[in-house]
Amino acid sequence: MDKILVEGGNRLTGEVSISGAKNAALPILTSSLLTDGWCTYRNIPDLKDIQSIKLLLENLGAKVETDGDCVRVNASGLSNHEAPYDLVRKMRASILVLCPLVARLKKAKVSLPGGCAIGARPINLHLKGLTDMGASITLEHGYVSAAAEKLTGCEIYFDMPTVTGTENLMMAAALAQGTTVLRNAAREPEVASLADVLNQMGADIKGAGTSIIIIHGVTSLNPVSVSIIPDRIETGTFMTAAALTQGDITIKNCEPEHLSGVINKLKMTGSDIHVSEKTIIVKGPDKIESVDIKTLPYPGFPTDLQAQFMVLMAVAKGHSTISETIFEKRFIHVSELKRLGADITVTGNIAMIKGARKLSGAPVMATDLRASASLILAGLVAKGRTEISRVYHLDRGYESIEEKFRNLGASIRRTK
Repeated sequence: MDKILVEGGNRLTGEVSISGAKNAALPILTSSLLTDGWCTYRNIPDLKDIQSIKLLLENLGAKVETDGDCVRVNASGLSNHEAPYDLVRKMRASILVLCPLVARLKKAKVSLPGGCAIGARPINLHLKGLTDMGASITLEHGYVSAAAEKLTGCEIYFDMPTVTGTENLMMAAALAQGTTVLRNAAREPEVASLADVLNQMGADIKGAGTSIIIIHGVTSLNPVSVSIIPDRIETGTFMTAAALTQGDITIKNCEPEHLSGVINKLKMTGSDIHVSEKTIIVKGPDKIESVDIKTLPYPGFPTDLQAQFMVLMAVAKGHSTISETIFEKRFIHVSELKRLGADITVTGNIAMIKGARKLSGAPVMATDLRASASLILAGLVAKGRTEISRVYHLDRGYESIEEKFRNLGASIRRTK
């Protein structure tokens, strides 16, 4: 199993280009199941999760071709309605094939999904919405089975915003009869990106990016050729790395408007940030000021950047608190950061951090995708060597992260 070794103390400078967003690419790739013919997707990142979804699409009968960052999918031969456990267990986003399969084949059998161990992420809101649209649902032997001779538009209210739930039901509604209204829908850029792609395919979706999405069903959709939006979480990770190392990093091919909350918090730490259309320049402060954050659904501070920001607060001046409101087990990385010398106390969903600590390198273990990134950031400022194991989590969501950090001056390498 691979490990990543980081020698701390280097100031990061230079340019980095952001890859396509994994969380946008996954639902957009599954949307290819809604139509016949070749769909072309550019700026697809080379990640384990992307490889997993491509294997799943092929298992369902679609043809998949890959050329660099371009992926082409043809679901004309869609024939299999079952997404098996072996292909679904490693990635929660696999549940996104559920609604397209029901819409196209009138039935689906999908294994309950896996993914990072950061807390319960139930799919009950997906299933309730699909039931409201006329599907019959059964849960047995670890599988969700859904069937519907036809899907009918209706009003669906989410008790809490759910990104994959909004995306799944939006795809079902695109081919349903009548009008579907999704209330308290997720507002993330990845949701709006999927809606844009579906509209280019011929769907009639309005309001994506707001809490109310209105979908007028159509009888069929057409193949599409699109480019995936940049990854805002990767962008935020490199922004935090610049602030952490007193660095000077120019981040290219990004969407600053997707990170307004993060930019605001980093400015409060004393970081100097300049924004243009597709570029963010971050210059880290000599002394990092402590800032409190609370994770919230978009456009609030993203839970996927909480672990990275915690590292920044561990070496900041003063005390800070981080409130995690999205996932109940997203402080698993705290014990590993404490091994590096961070002073963090967790009570319930609140982490209290005493900053201005000097971190020192040690062997640590990654527990989930974003925790992996936080341990790399901690290694960048820790004295000595940090050895990070179980980095297979990292390969699910960051493309060539060691190479990108090396190009910025970090001492980092991967070893068996």
